[in-house]
Formats: sequence, C-alpha cells, structure tokens
Amino acid sequence: MRTADFRAAFGAELPVFAMLHLAGTDRDDRFARAQREIDLLWSNGVDAVIVENYFGDTDDVVRALDYLVADRPDVRIGLNVLKDDWRAFELAAAYGAAFVQLDSVAGHLPPDDDAAYADRLQQARAEAGCLVFGGVRFKYQPYLSGRPLETDLALAVDRCDAIVVTGEGTGIETPTDKVAEFRRLVGPDFPLVIGAGVTADNAETQLALADAVIVGSTLKDTRVDTGDVVGENVAAFVGAIRALRPAQRV
Repeated sequence: MRTADFRAAFGAELPVFAMLHLAGTDRDDRFARAQREIDLLWSNGVDAVIVENYFGDTDDVVRALDYLVADRPDVRIGLNVLKDDWRAFELAAAYGAAFVQLDSVAGHLPPDDDAAYADRLQQARAEAGCLVFGGVRFKYQPYLSGRPLETDLALAVDRCDAIVVTGEGTGIETPTDKVAEFRRLVGPDFPLVIGAGVTADNAETQLALADAVIVGSTLKDTRVDTGDVVGENVAAFVGAIRALRPAQRV
C-alpha cells in the first residue's frame, strides 16, 4: 500500500488510532467503561478505535464490537486480539473492521515455522478483506528468526499494509534512531506507524518520519495504561497531531 492510499483510507494526513484497552473490575464494568471511552475517543477526533483484549478477554472484545456495530456505526473499528491473530481476522470479517493490528508479522518465529505462518496470514488477509498493520521487533515480541532486520522488514512489507514500530514497552517513547532505520529500510512510500510512546509534547519529533500513530496511555488521566481516558487529553493529543499535518477529511 502506498502512503497516499493509506491516508485516503482514513481521511487524514496523519491518522490517529486510539486504543480501547477494555479495563474494568468485572465484565459489566468493562463494557460500561468501553462505551464511555468510545464516545470520548471518537467525539474528540480520533480516526479509529482499536478494540483490544489488553485487560479484558475475547468475550469483552465481542461485546464491544456488538455495541459498535449496533449503536455506533459511525466509529471506524480496528482490532488487536492479543495471542490470537486468527480470531482477530474472524472478528474483523464478521464486524466489518477497517483493519487488524498484529503485534508481529515477521521475526518472531523460528525459520522452520515461518513459511506456514506466512501462508496462513495471506489466506486470512484475503478472507477478512481488511487492512493489516504489522509489527516487527515490536515491544514485548520475541526475536527468533535469526534474520537481519532488513530481511524481516522486507517480508513484513509483503505481509501487511503498514508497519508498526515501537520501543521497549507500552507508553515508552520509540527511539528516533529506530524509527529512522525502519523508514530507511521500508522506503519513503510505505506506511509507517509509531505504535507506542507518542505524546502531545514529543509528537513533532516522533512523527517526523511516520505516517500515523497508535496511542493509548497518554490519553489517560494518569498517563499510564491503567488510567481512565479523559476527553481533554484526547482533544489535546489530536490537536497536536492536526497541527503537524492538518486533517484532510474524505
């Protein structure tokens, strides 16, 4: 996918994808909190909400998706089902998600397992009919391929529609030299997404070479993943991104 097509798909020069972490004390609390956070995220200008079983489980993901489709069809949906990529594709197809985020699409498997994974991923992409954002050397994912980064990124470009780059963990700033290396290796016209650690204060530097951002922690009251989404934080973050590259809504 070319960068211009990526931007057109989300109607923004630098799309903002916000995490829905599904936190809560029990299933009903997680659902109530999800409803509230979806409204805060979307009403303050994000370009998609990524439903993820970060705190909840797959049943919580499904309940949030049911709500989105039935009551909030205006919200663009992304999906990340941790530890079950294939379930993410099934749900994406069933609920019309715009994209699936996979924490790793190359480099995380031993070479003997990689070919079968690539074949299954290709089939899942075709059946789901959605975009795929794929990580390489992604925060907590293992590095087992033994291949150089250049090789794993070349494979990843064939396996997904956008590459996601992160630093060492959730909410931790992505090193700018890593971003620069990824940009050099994937080329100037393949979508590159910063997947962790961007804030309103560091956005200009962090996103200088990137095409989109995935954001979660900095939108919370505590600025960490366990906090509550605050509308003012969402608005401030989106405003900082739009100031870098004004939105071109389609």
